[in-house]
Parts: sequence; C-alpha cells; structure tokens
Amino acid sequence: MITETQFQKELENLKENLLKMATMVEEAIRDSVQSLVKRDSELAQKVFQMEDQINQMDLIIDEMCLKLLALRQPMAIDLRFITSAMKIVTDLERMGDQAVNIAERAISLNQEPQLKPYIDIPRMAEITQSMVKEVLDAFVNRDSKLARSVCEKDDLVDGLNDQVVRELLTYMMSDPKTIPRAVHLMIVARCLERIADHATNIAEDVIFMVDALVIKHHADVRKEGS
Repeated sequence: MITETQFQKELENLKENLLKMATMVEEAIRDSVQSLVKRDSELAQKVFQMEDQINQMDLIIDEMCLKLLALRQPMAIDLRFITSAMKIVTDLERMGDQAVNIAERAISLNQEPQLKPYIDIPRMAEITQSMVKEVLDAFVNRDSKLARSVCEKDDLVDGLNDQVVRELLTYMMSDPKTIPRAVHLMIVARCLERIADHATNIAEDVIFMVDALVIKHHADVRKEGS
C-alpha cells in the first residue's frame, strides 16, 4: 500500500531530477556561447561531454514519469504536474542539442579571424538564459504569472535574431569571403532563438499545470472571446 507521503516524496524526487537536468542545460548554453565570445574551444568540448549527461537525465526522468502514471494513477494537479514534466524534459533535451550546435559553430569560427564584435548574440544569450532560469523557477514555485512573463520575452529574442540576420546579410553582400563565417553566426543566432522557443513551450506547460489553461496558439484568447 502506497501512502500519500511516499507519493509526494516520489513527486519531489521527480522535481529534483528535473532541476538537476535544467542546471546542466543552463550550463551547456552558457558554455557554448562563452566558447564563441571568448574564442575558447575547450569550453565547446565541455559542452559535447555534457550532452551525454543531459541525454541520460532525459531517459531517467521519462522512466520516473511513466512509473508514476502507471503505478500511482495521479489525479488533478498531480497528473498535470507529471504530464507537464514529460513535455518539459523533452524541451530541455532539445535545448541541450541547440547548445551543442552552438559549440560546433564556435569551434569552426574560432579557427578564423573574428568577423565582427559580438554584441547582439551575447545579448540574445543573456535573455535566453534568463528565460530558462525563470521558467524553471515558475515550474518549481507553480507561478503562472512568472511563466507568462517568460512568454513575453520571446519577442525580444525574435527581434534580436532578425537584427543579427540583417546585419550579417550586409556583410555577405559587401564581401563574399565573409559568407561562411556569417552563416555560422546566423545559425548560432537561430539556435538561441530555438532555445527561447523551448523555454516558451515550458512556460505554456507551467500555465497548464497551475491553471489548467491551454494558451498554446492563443487558445485562451479564443476561449475568452467565444
């Protein structure tokens, strides 16, 4: 017979593992960008090593969620917590993949003269990293208001991505020799934009978990207006 206390301990263990994985992902994102900005390819290698740990955590958390669903038959907010955790872990794993992509580009770029001062990309990374941190805080504290503020930051990252692309296109048109480096930087910006999208996905999952409200594709707006 499983007691309520045992069940809550299992939920807490799930939360702790999610936070452990999130910390790894945050570190991978930070190191991947720093490997570019500081031209430090050793940091990029560290990101590659962390990928295996992140993938392992993905498998562990998935198994925990499936066992909780199968054996505990949770209800209401506990059910939403577990199903949200399953989606969140997928987004975290994909963030880790994007960090690896950035690290790969950094290694290539570090072997060439720097095309331009890095200004907008570090700014994108700063906002993106804050989104990742805040959305996990929202998840842990079941704070749907904070989760909504994370969604709002996504537009800032999108705007910076557009700005980076426009600037790099100017370099490419003025000097074809810059094209390979400019393309690498465009991909870095795109990876950061995708990480922000995954943080937004998690924010939407938090809002569903806390408020039982679906806001994906503005579903909540349609419901209010119907």
